[in-house]
Amino acid sequence: MFKPRKKKLVKKARKTLAEADLYPPIKTMLEKQGYEVKSEIGAVDVMACRGDEKPLIIELKTTFSLTLIHQAIDRLSMSDQVYVAVFYKTGKAFQKALRANKKLCRRLGIGMITVHPKTKAVDIHLDPGPYTPRKSKVKTTRLLKEFQQRVGDPNTGGQTNRGLITSYRQNALKCLVVLCHHGPLKASDVKALTAVDKARHIMSNNHYGWFERVDRGVYALSPAGLKAVTEYKDAISGLELEAT
Repeated sequence: MFKPRKKKLVKKARKTLAEADLYPPIKTMLEKQGYEVKSEIGAVDVMACRGDEKPLIIELKTTFSLTLIHQAIDRLSMSDQVYVAVFYKTGKAFQKALRANKKLCRRLGIGMITVHPKTKAVDIHLDPGPYTPRKSKVKTTRLLKEFQQRVGDPNTGGQTNRGLITSYRQNALKCLVVLCHHGPLKASDVKALTAVDKARHIMSNNHYGWFERVDRGVYALSPAGLKAVTEYKDAISGLELEAT
């Protein structure tokens, strides 16, 4: 029996997006707003002028890159109205990049545009403008408190969070030293010997696993605490005189 030959399905090659594909929809959008638009003026990808207003400059790239940001920063010497434009993409990675770069552009005073590769829709996510970061009094107060309460400078700038000696850890180490020297003690005695107001709270919460309650209100070192005496020997050396 004759069987018809199956036709091979030929997949259409996906068109590679180019910077030039960004230009027509952006040009159309700007012309609708009354701008005269021209491309490749000197080092500028797109330049638009309207009346006596300052020229509007747009740098094009298919996706976000440090080079794009550098170019936009350079263009700020020519005009305050500078935008970056990239293709819009779906997916979590692009959305994350969009948020991060929008935040960066806002701080630099640069605008941001995306163009949908299929619909050619142009979205202005951010207009250029001066940026004044909003200060957080709570965060500043927290930093100053940590700075003032920390004894000495036990860390190295740039190290990871793991093993950082914070003021909280220093207070826990003070409790550790006292219990190591005196054995099990009431929380009130630990507080008196260390001058750590939150000694009871630190030992009760036992964040580092160094303490164990052996009786009502009485604490001693756990096996992990005994190990920490050696492990944090250097950090303890600057605290021992205060803690004993």
